[in-house]
Amino acid sequence: MTNNKTKTMLRKPDWLKININTSDSYKRLKKLMREKRLNTVCEEAKCPNLHECWSERQTATFMILGDTCTRGCRFCAVKTGRPNELDWGEPQRVAESVEVMGLKHVVITAVARDDLNDGGAAVFAETVNQVRKRNPGTTVEILPSDMKGDYDSLNMLMGSEPDIFNHNIETVRRLTKRVRAKATYDRSLELLQRVKNIAPNTPTKSSIMLGLGETKEEILETMDDLLAHGVNIMTIGQYLQPSMKHLYVEKYYHPDEFEELRKIALEKGFHHCQSGPLVRSSYHADEQVTAASAQRRIQYMKGYEEFAGKEADFSLKDMLQSD
Repeated sequence: MTNNKTKTMLRKPDWLKININTSDSYKRLKKLMREKRLNTVCEEAKCPNLHECWSERQTATFMILGDTCTRGCRFCAVKTGRPNELDWGEPQRVAESVEVMGLKHVVITAVARDDLNDGGAAVFAETVNQVRKRNPGTTVEILPSDMKGDYDSLNMLMGSEPDIFNHNIETVRRLTKRVRAKATYDRSLELLQRVKNIAPNTPTKSSIMLGLGETKEEILETMDDLLAHGVNIMTIGQYLQPSMKHLYVEKYYHPDEFEELRKIALEKGFHHCQSGPLVRSSYHADEQVTAASAQRRIQYMKGYEEFAGKEADFSLKDMLQSD
């Protein structure tokens, strides 16, 4: 294992410089999150796209089940330790925030809660249900942990019928033990496959970080492994070291290398691939909603209109994307 105390940090290249944009939209979103006592992975994981998403796209990825993770992955900036008690008011506050923000697509993730028998699946499912109840035209993407491989919990979560199921493989097989705490490469693959077994028509998605010492051959092998387990969407981004306590960056990939990998992923059979230095698993997630998912929302809205006896203000024209 590399000793961070003796290793020289690589200089960050110019293409990783970001623009800080504290627009009125950014300030409104930040105020809303504090008022609703909600966490976002955008803030907790120090996402480099926070200002773009909050200021320009007006989107956010909600992080539920508290702000403290029971795992200590060596790439992740989210706080680790002993979590607080479950907050059963959180699902409703998330749903209210989605309504206030007017989101057509929402991503909901969570800290790993290995202290809970169900890994937090019940609260996760309730959050999806509350979002649907209050925002019937919104497509929902979920990004859970592996829940320790407990598939009763997975079944409970899938009962909420998410439009996209996202679970990140994070890195190549060889580096998994070094990079991820408690999670395993094969368990993540099995989780993604089980989702397909439960809901064959639900798009599945996974992400990998580059710059941790992987080879190109290992990246391509990971693509093949994900495809073999039914994954439809892949995101590829640059690992950025959150602090001196975390793993060092072994390589900064050039944007051209990311573009090459995007083309390879599509040629291999992924329906959609976002690949770039600043790409994260929920980056431009609204663009990844498949036509099938969008059509399910349209049908849902038609039923809502008939039930409510009024026309719904709803359009998926910007979300529809062919497979």
